[in-house]
Amino acid sequence: MVQQKFSDLAPILDERGRRLWAAVEARALGRGGITLVSKATGLSRTTIHQGFKELDRSASIKPDLIRIRASGAGRKKITVNNPNILCDLESLVEPTTRGDPESPLRWTCKSTRQISAAMQGKGYKVGRQKISELLRDLGYSLQSNRKVHEGSRHPDRDTQFQFIYEQVKVFQKLNQPVISVDTKKKELIGDFKNGGQEWRPQGQPEPVRVYDFIDKKLGKVNPYGVYDQMANAGWVNVGIDHDTSAFAVESIRRWWNRMGRPSYPEANRLLITADGGGSNGYRIRLWKIELQRFANEQGIEISVCHFPPGTSKWNKIEHRMFSHISMNWRGKPLTSHEVIVNLIANTTTRQGLKIHAALDTNSYPKGIKVTDAQLKGINLIKSEFHGEWNYSIRPNCSS
Repeated sequence: MVQQKFSDLAPILDERGRRLWAAVEARALGRGGITLVSKATGLSRTTIHQGFKELDRSASIKPDLIRIRASGAGRKKITVNNPNILCDLESLVEPTTRGDPESPLRWTCKSTRQISAAMQGKGYKVGRQKISELLRDLGYSLQSNRKVHEGSRHPDRDTQFQFIYEQVKVFQKLNQPVISVDTKKKELIGDFKNGGQEWRPQGQPEPVRVYDFIDKKLGKVNPYGVYDQMANAGWVNVGIDHDTSAFAVESIRRWWNRMGRPSYPEANRLLITADGGGSNGYRIRLWKIELQRFANEQGIEISVCHFPPGTSKWNKIEHRMFSHISMNWRGKPLTSHEVIVNLIANTTTRQGLKIHAALDTNSYPKGIKVTDAQLKGINLIKSEFHGEWNYSIRPNCSS
C-alpha cells in the first residue's frame, strides 16, 4: 500500500515533498514505520528522520526561507565517488576468501563493524550502516549454518529407507504393532539452565546454576523412548543408570506390558525401527540376546529394521515425539526425577500425541560380554537385503 502511494505521488512531488510525505506515513504507521516506509520507497532512514525534523519545526519556518535543492545537487552516492568500493567489499566477505591467509577477516566473525574497520583500513570512509546497505545491494543477507552434510553416505541408504517403509506398511496392514525406538539426550538433574523461554512475571527469571557440573547426588537420566506410529502414542522409560542394550529392551518390555499388549491383543509379531548405533545398534550382541529373551517371554516374533549409518534424524521418534518433549520442558530446570517424568507425561500435540512415562531405578551394568555360543543360540533370521540391518528373532522353542 505504501509503495503504491509513493509510486503515484513521486512524479508530482519534489524532493522535499517526498521527504515530508514519507515522514507523515512513517509517523502514522507507528512503531516500525520508518523501516517499512524506507523499504517501500527506497528513501533512506536518514532522509525520513530529516522529514520528521522539518515537520516538527515547519510552523516556525517562514515560507520564503524554504529552499528546494536543485536537481542533481547533494552529496553523491559512495559508489559514485568510489567506483571500486563494491569490488573491494565483496573481496572481503566472499566465501572463497576463507582460505586466503592475507584476508583481514580470515579468522574473525564478519560483523558490519569489523567489515567497516577493514574497509577503513583500505582507505574508505564508510560506517557500519552503509556497509549493511552495500551488502544487501550485493545480494548478501544474515544467515545461519544449515545442516546438510551427513558424512559418508552408504550406497544403499535410499533403498534401505524404501525397505523400511514397505515393512512398516505390511505390518500396519496386518494390524501388527510398529514402534520407533531411541534414547533421548541424557539430561542433568538439578537447577541447571534449560534452553528456551517460558512466560514468567517480568524481571523474575528462574535462577539456575552458573556452571553445568553434574550433581553427584542427583546424577543424570537416560530417557529411552518407544513411539507407536499407528496409535500416535509413546512410552518413555526414564533410567537413572547406564544406557545399555539391557536397558533398551527393558524399556520396550515395559511399553509392551503397559501399552502394546492392551492395544494389540491379537498381535504375534512386532516391528522395531531403530538407529544403527547406540544401545540398540545392529552390531551390539547384547541387543540381540535381550531381544531373544523378550521374544521367548512373550511368544512373539520380533523384526528389526535399522536406519543406515548417519541417518538417525529420519527415525520417526525424533520428530514425532522427542522434539515435542523438548519443547514442552523448554526453559524449565529439570530439578528432580518427578519433574522430568511429569513433564514428559504431560506432553501433547494438536494431532493427539499421548505419552506415558515412568522412572526406572534398576541397575544396568556395562561391560557384559556375549560369547559366540550365546550368539549362536539366537533364533535369528536375516533378510536377504542387508541382513545385518534387517532381521527377525523368533521365540526359541528350547527356552
